[in-house]
Amino acid sequence: MRAPSTVTPESAERSDPPGSSARQRFAAGSIDLAVVAAPLVVGWLLLGSVGAGQADRAVFGGAALATAVALWVWNRGHRDGLRGQSIGKARFGLLVRDRATGGPLGVRAALGTRRGAETLTVAGALADGFTPRAVDGSRSAVRRRRLWGLLCLTAILVLAVLAGIAVGARPLELGQVVHAVFTPAHTETDQLVQTLRIPRTLLGVLVGVTLGVAGALIQGHTRNPLADSGLLGLNAGAAFLVVLGIHLWGLTAPGQYLWLAFAGTLIASVVVFAFSSAGGGGPLTLVLAGAAVSFFLQALTNALVLLDPKSLDGYRFWVVGSLAGRGPDILWQVLPFALVGLALACANTPSLNMLGLGDDLARGLGTNVLASRIVGIAAITLLVGAATAAAGPIAFVGLVAPHVVRTVTGPDYRWLVPYAGIVGAIMMLVADVVGRVVARPGELQVGIVLAVLGAPFFIALVRRRKLVGL
Repeated sequence: MRAPSTVTPESAERSDPPGSSARQRFAAGSIDLAVVAAPLVVGWLLLGSVGAGQADRAVFGGAALATAVALWVWNRGHRDGLRGQSIGKARFGLLVRDRATGGPLGVRAALGTRRGAETLTVAGALADGFTPRAVDGSRSAVRRRRLWGLLCLTAILVLAVLAGIAVGARPLELGQVVHAVFTPAHTETDQLVQTLRIPRTLLGVLVGVTLGVAGALIQGHTRNPLADSGLLGLNAGAAFLVVLGIHLWGLTAPGQYLWLAFAGTLIASVVVFAFSSAGGGGPLTLVLAGAAVSFFLQALTNALVLLDPKSLDGYRFWVVGSLAGRGPDILWQVLPFALVGLALACANTPSLNMLGLGDDLARGLGTNVLASRIVGIAAITLLVGAATAAAGPIAFVGLVAPHVVRTVTGPDYRWLVPYAGIVGAIMMLVADVVGRVVARPGELQVGIVLAVLGAPFFIALVRRRKLVGL
């Protein structure tokens, strides 16, 4: 039992505990300050560089402030209060604790004045008996945290929807946005919001949800943490039929080759599943069949593009992935398929937990592996087909979203699938909003923004989590 120190609380923060230096504490504090200041700086740069209107200032300013506060509470409160290490302290091997008890400060104390706290090295704290506060691992506590997580993600999604409606290539006042949403008339701004921004935002939600859920299903069925729709050849099938339609019939608008993209996804999935079944039907043969079909279709697509420059012009705009130029008609055409795919995904999630144990063990526990694979492939085909037909091949959503939520939900697909859908929708909307404002009066396609932001984020996630196991 550690004896209480005679140092008064008022002098605790001013003292130099053995093993830590003022330089280390200053460097760690600078990193923690940078973590909180980063979203504020990004928000300020966005507002200062795009000729922001009133709605833009409200959206980006509010988002930057909320993100900074959330990071401060998480880093200074939860990390410091429960584990004793903020990001900065972890970088320099420091740890903060309560001087009187020798244990963690607690969240409230860490967010407060920190009277009676001391900072020392990790080695010194552990040698002195410091133990991080254990997280409640009971079933009720885990379920409660997951429900709170779903609620928070839903709230963020609602805010992202509002941002998608309020922010665009043309700056608007908040009053104009409110009038266009609740009491629309025939003014130019009302028509802009009603006919362009609202359908585009709803389509972004649909595409994000379908890609997030499909990514979780694909990774579950293949037991491959790097699997996405491209690995199973679904994007390649859609691309080949789109290029074929442009080459043979001169199609130019997204609504014209919508069904070709969907049919290409369907055909590719049937071929991949047939080859996989012939090879035993396991996750490895599914991946190998998908890779083979994908390479073959990509070769055919490249041949058509090289032979016909007109096909190249139409294909290069579709293959980037975009929500621009998609009207309400496209949303209503793909919505039924997406809803059926989501229903099949919900039915498929319980068996995914069993398949994660291995096909043989899943059969021993009463799971019909073949039926589960068929339902899963059907759900993936409908979801990816709807998203790809509507917006083109979008990268990183189906890959990153399941990894992000797996750090919270674990491998339980009953929670992972809905989490991944909501996170996918948030990713799509945020990328779309950023793409609208960074290149005003033009815009960047959502596929480009997701690739620019998603690649470094995923690399950081992999380095930190070591690819969380399936």
